[in-house]
Amino acid sequence: MRDPLKIVFMGTPDFAVATLKTLVDNNYDVVGVITAPDKPAGRGRKLNESAVKKYAVAQNLTVLQPTNLKHPDFLKALDTLNANLQIIVAFRMLPKVVWDMPKYGTFNLHASLLPNYRGAAPIHWAIVNGEKVTGVTTFFIDEKIDTGAIILQEAIAVLDNETVGTLHDKLMELGSHLVIKTVDLIQEGEVKTTIQPKIDDLKTAYKLNKDNCKIDWTLDLDTIYNKIRGLNPFPAAWCYLENNNEQLSIKIFGIEKEAYSHNLEPGTLDISKQALKVAVKGGFIIINEIQLPGKRKMDVKSLRNGYEFNKTAKML
Repeated sequence: MRDPLKIVFMGTPDFAVATLKTLVDNNYDVVGVITAPDKPAGRGRKLNESAVKKYAVAQNLTVLQPTNLKHPDFLKALDTLNANLQIIVAFRMLPKVVWDMPKYGTFNLHASLLPNYRGAAPIHWAIVNGEKVTGVTTFFIDEKIDTGAIILQEAIAVLDNETVGTLHDKLMELGSHLVIKTVDLIQEGEVKTTIQPKIDDLKTAYKLNKDNCKIDWTLDLDTIYNKIRGLNPFPAAWCYLENNNEQLSIKIFGIEKEAYSHNLEPGTLDISKQALKVAVKGGFIIINEIQLPGKRKMDVKSLRNGYEFNKTAKML
């Protein structure tokens, strides 16, 4: 019989909280929680605690917030927790001295079916690339990013109207239960791992930035539709609106698509009191939610009540 598990959990955002909560709710022995340092945010630059820290403190769990994962003081504090298993969900890359510390290893939950979509934004890119299936994977950490031996995987369908927000929540829930299954296998000594296969056309979950979040209206209907969905609601797809001799940087959220044959130039607007359509190759993107600079996100009907488009307005 293996020693009872003593778990250190590492994570930062809401996605990680679901797994930590599931561990706590199922009475697993979480001896410590490692999360990001508090960061100043907002106009008042008030220190903001991570979602994981807020939950851990509410549960009276021991919390460590290292700035340097190799610092001797942190390593000593981590060793003092005497954990024999570490679980990582949405954290940063760990040095070997950390992930190699516990007796039963360190495993990670990743929001894709590895080896595809290794990297920082797997949920976004699955939708942007038009995937019909994605999932979650648990794997033992090694020296590289998201390359370790797979423990368990579970797949889920990506719906045609899925957004990164809805898929995030589904994978968060699915992942928390997969972690429990993984922990139980480790406790029972029944883990069987699979080396990640080598794939020639490997799909990568590149880090999102301003450039790869910009909409290119010259692309086809489905490509644009997938991109906007894959960035809604965070960080949001954006483009320029040219109107009244000015270019405004706007964000687009809720959309629909309409396949239709037309001869309009890409980016041309079809505007009515209730609808805002953008002409693209193969049809129209129907915008339901939009955000102008310095304004809150709003539906198109609200926008039309206070914003005027001229006849030559277009998306760039």
